[in-house]
Order: sequence, then structure tokens, then C-alpha cells
Amino acid sequence: MTPDTATIVALATAPAAGAVGILRVSGPAALEVGRRLAPGVPASPTPRHAYLASFVDAAGAVLDEGLFLYFQAPRSFTGEDVVELQAHGSPRLLRLLLARALEDERVRPALPGEFTRRAFLNGRIDLTRAEAVADLVAADSEAAVRAAAAGLSGALAERLRALETPLRELHADLEGVLNFPDEAEGADAEAGPRVTALRAAADALRAEVGRGRLVRQGARVALYGPVNAGKSTLFNRLVGEARALVDDEPGTTRDALEARIEWDGLGVTLYDTAGLREAPGRVEALGIARTKELLAAVDLAVLVLPAGTSREEAAAWTREAGATPVLVVTGKCDVMLEERGSGVLPSPAPPRVSGLTGEGVEALRTSVLTRLWGGGTPSAVALVSERHADALRRAAEALGRAEAASRVSTLEVLSGEVGLALEALGEVSGTSVSEALLDTLFQRFCIGK
Repeated sequence: MTPDTATIVALATAPAAGAVGILRVSGPAALEVGRRLAPGVPASPTPRHAYLASFVDAAGAVLDEGLFLYFQAPRSFTGEDVVELQAHGSPRLLRLLLARALEDERVRPALPGEFTRRAFLNGRIDLTRAEAVADLVAADSEAAVRAAAAGLSGALAERLRALETPLRELHADLEGVLNFPDEAEGADAEAGPRVTALRAAADALRAEVGRGRLVRQGARVALYGPVNAGKSTLFNRLVGEARALVDDEPGTTRDALEARIEWDGLGVTLYDTAGLREAPGRVEALGIARTKELLAAVDLAVLVLPAGTSREEAAAWTREAGATPVLVVTGKCDVMLEERGSGVLPSPAPPRVSGLTGEGVEALRTSVLTRLWGGGTPSAVALVSERHADALRRAAEALGRAEAASRVSTLEVLSGEVGLALEALGEVSGTSVSEALLDTLFQRFCIGK
């Protein structure tokens, strides 16, 4: 695949008023087009040098004064000649400059993500780095920013290379034995152990898929439990503002409330749900049904129980969350309630929290992060997407079949499965990717990136 040779142009900043607006041009005619808008710039400008220039219209009238930068191929982001005009951030001014650039018949508007796509096709970045660009633009938490930046610097590419390179060498050895048995005799002797090690490496990378989703999309945590257990007060305390109504009357929360917060760099969507009880009112019953649906969809459910809840009751409430992991706490610890008989919760008792006074809230926040993440730093994860997960799954399955083939089947079958694994990994790194897949990937980019 080779990039389109047309010169492309787009605004590289949002179409809104701001201090600075950037017009980006890439392609064979980039310098000539840029100098048409900024005629005062030398005919052979110094690459990577910022020139103070006047930007003019077709009649030569000055529209603005700003910076002109020239990046000479191949030492540019796209690998082509690139010119950037940095003007004042007037949307109308930028549209005038864009229209002026498009007057040249060699220039066309850039498609979404086309600058990054050309960088990939020209070998400036691999596909993991290209996708990290979009991840960085879309990042809405510190962990997502740092993980995308790590991907942009090649963290995921390095791990893929550590898997793909020995896999390619194994495939070459197997094909050599098949096609040149005399010259390559014995090259397949350690094929079984090599496949086993590669499969383990693929599984280790697949194990990060869940963490990658948490960093990319954020975690979802729901507070649930019986009515009047202190969920809404705790929700307000965790969010840092009074978002939920609080009252002594049971069933105050009729629907799920949500708030987006950030804990230790990890984005968290926190839900306050309707209290669960028998024989609620009609509207409250709808809220309870919504709670049960939500519990099946979140990453962690925090069960808030009143003091004195029995073992049997706690177990019943825990079952309401189904397969979702549950963290149990005792709410309203500022209110002293008598524990009932000998059926109280076992020792050690659940952590005690109070949304009113803040007691135990910081410890709860730490416990939630530990249950979600386990340990380590969220930003250290390889930001694995669902597309990557599918490709890694297929690679691992092919390696599993190859492992079995190394014991009971022919060399042709073993080599074929190794080839399938290599092809699946190539969809992540970009070494074997179709035009249709590239179209799908880069459509999620913004124009000008």
C-alpha cells in the first residue's frame, strides 16, 4: 500500500475561537501552497525554523500575521513535505486560509486521520503508534493520557516485536525445512518448546485486555444495597458535591445517578442506585429494576449495609450482584445501632464508612482501586483495544493448535498454524493489514490529525 500523492490540507485545531489556529498542509506541493499564503517566506526556507510571516488573500491583502514552519520530507510527521501556518484562532480567518489553499487544483481536503495514515504508510510510525495518537486525543483521564503516551513512544510496539520477531524466525525455519529439507535439516528440532514459549507470551499480553479497557474507557462502580443504608450520602462524599438527594425517608433515590470522577489518575464512573426492598411503589420499582440491570454491567459493586445486618442478609444482598465482584462496607458508622442477636456479620467485620463525617471513605477509595486494578500503576498498561484483543486471541488460539500439532501432526500443519498466528499479530503491528481495516481505523480520527 502506498499513500495518495495528492497534497492535503486541513485545520489542525478545533473550529472554535482560540488564541492560536493551525492550518496543516502535507504533500509534494505543500511548500509552494504555503508560500502562496505567506509570500514573504524565502523560496528555500530552513526546515524546522519558525518564520514570522504575513498571511494574504488572493489579492495580496494581509489577513493575519503568524508563524510559518516547514518540515522537509522525510523528516516530518507524515514523511512528506509539511507546512504549518500558525495564525490567530479566528474560525472565520482559518476558513479563509483553508479556502485559499484549496484554490490550488493539486490540493484537496484531508480525510479523517489522513495525516497519521500517511505517517504509517510512509514508515514513520507503526500501527500501534498510529492508534495511540487517537487514544491520546480521546484520553479523558491522567492514566489514559500516560498510557497513550507510552503507546506513542512504542511501549506496545516493543512488546509486539518481542513476540512477532521470534515467531517470524520460527515460521522461516519451518518453511525452510519444508522447502529445503537437506539444507535446513534440524531447524525444527526445538519447534515444540518455541511454540509453547510464544503462546505464553501471547497469553500474557492478552491478560492486559481488561486493564486496557479500564484505562481507555474508565471503570464503572455502583453503590447498592438496602434502602436507608447511607448510599446517597456516601455517593455525595465520594463525588465531592451534593449530587444525590438525602433524606431519612426510605426510597429517596428512585433512579440511578452517575458522576465521573478521577482517582489516582484512573477515570471512574460512580453510580448511586435505588435501594432494594420488597413491595416498593411503582416509580421506585422501576428504579430497582434499573439497579439490577446496572449491577450486571459495572466492574465493581459496593454493597452498603446497615449496622447489625445478619450473615444471611449480607449473603442475600451479595447474590443480587450476580457475577459482578462485590466489596462490602457498613454504612452510617456515625450512627450507633444495636447489632441483632448472634447472627451479626462475621469477624473481621466489613469496613465501616460514613458519608456524613468522612470516616473510612479514604480507605474505601483505596479498596475500590485495589479491587479494580490489583496493583501497579494504571498508566503502565499496554493500552490494548478490543481490536487488539481479538487479534491476540486468534494468535494465541493458532499457537495452541500449533503446540498440539508439534506433538501429533505434520510439519505442514504446524507451519500453517504459526503462519496464522503471525498474520493475526500483523493486524496489530501493521505488518499485515488490509486497506479496509485501515479505513475503519482512521475513520475514528479527527480531521487534521
